[in-house]
Amino acid sequence: MFLPSRPTVLITMPGDFSYRGFCLQQVAAAYDVVVIDSAPPTAEHAPYVADFEIADPYDEQSLLAAGRALADRHALGGVMTWTEWMLVPTARLAEHLGLPSNTTEVMLACRNKATARTAFTRAGVPSAASMKAATLLEAGPATHAVGGFPVVIKPAAHAASVGAIYVDRGEDLPGAFPFATAGAALARESTEVLVEEYLDGPEVSVETVTFAGATIPVAVTRKTLGSLPYFEETGHLVAAGDPLLAEAGPVAVAAVRALGVECGVCHTEIRHTSRGPRVIEVNARLAGDMIGRLVELATGIQLARAAADIACRRAPDLTPTRHQAASVRIHYPQVSGTVTSRHLTRGFAAGTPWLDRATWLCEDGDRLVLPPEGSSFTARAGLVVVTAPTAALAARRAERAFGHMSVDVAPATEPLPAA
Repeated sequence: MFLPSRPTVLITMPGDFSYRGFCLQQVAAAYDVVVIDSAPPTAEHAPYVADFEIADPYDEQSLLAAGRALADRHALGGVMTWTEWMLVPTARLAEHLGLPSNTTEVMLACRNKATARTAFTRAGVPSAASMKAATLLEAGPATHAVGGFPVVIKPAAHAASVGAIYVDRGEDLPGAFPFATAGAALARESTEVLVEEYLDGPEVSVETVTFAGATIPVAVTRKTLGSLPYFEETGHLVAAGDPLLAEAGPVAVAAVRALGVECGVCHTEIRHTSRGPRVIEVNARLAGDMIGRLVELATGIQLARAAADIACRRAPDLTPTRHQAASVRIHYPQVSGTVTSRHLTRGFAAGTPWLDRATWLCEDGDRLVLPPEGSSFTARAGLVVVTAPTAALAARRAERAFGHMSVDVAPATEPLPAA
């Protein structure tokens, strides 16, 4: 099919502009963008969106009808998403429209950690021992089967660490299992719960790009996690030329290949254990938490643009144009409650050239709900993104910028339900 020099890309569920605006900007710089979402584009999204359809993105017939309506008005070059929950529906939409994509079976495998673990084992990819547990009664034997405590109990098909909890004692299982079950109940592809071997060591992710069946590791992201038993991510750091990429990159490539991914951008989470790198999971989309922006700031490589290129059967340009570091720190309140005020030191942003952004993710009057009642979707107050010539300086600058941001909340007198 002939495509104009500036093809049109269909994006499903472009997401909150605070988190994903940079993705939309990267794609719109090279492509005309049309979107399917549950509401019209916001004022922030609108300058980058040429057309849109409103649909229930999780209703297959509604999504397909919206896609066909946009295809009737535009010569679509490709369809894509960076939203985890839309991976399978978007693959079905691409098939319906005759556009390139990974198959729905591949996307289902990426979405289901139990299926992925089986694929990793068959391919010899180092991963975690894992067993399904339908009830608390089954969780005990499953714990012994994966090697004993400590373990992680988690939903098979959720994301953002929702429902994931660390357990190191048998007496904590009765409280932990319902937490994981509640998270699993929110998932769409599977409501199963897994009991998995706890992987020790620092956590990283590898950002890869797959085109024409070949997968290239582009960057490694070093992660900072909050206190156990939860796995809230509090910060990330990307540095060009990070030596960890040479060790973790091949493991990520093997994991992506084991799942049958043939195209697109992937975010593979890995623990550097005492026994070497071991895969936690493969997310078959651009990473969240501003990681794509960190990669751009550190290396010049635009992962969202690369994903759009691949969706339109074009080879992405992965040539680094920068050699520095970038970091994000994410702000959580000390306790759950209602936001009463937010503070960023006056003049700090204007006088700090290495501060890429200081972004609030809440407004006065919003509820912020920490685990166990809430999750990263309900708990985050704001974030800062910084750059520096080196990783060490980026970490120090992120800490400094983080110290200039604060949020006050009126504590809840009783547990708040997640917003």
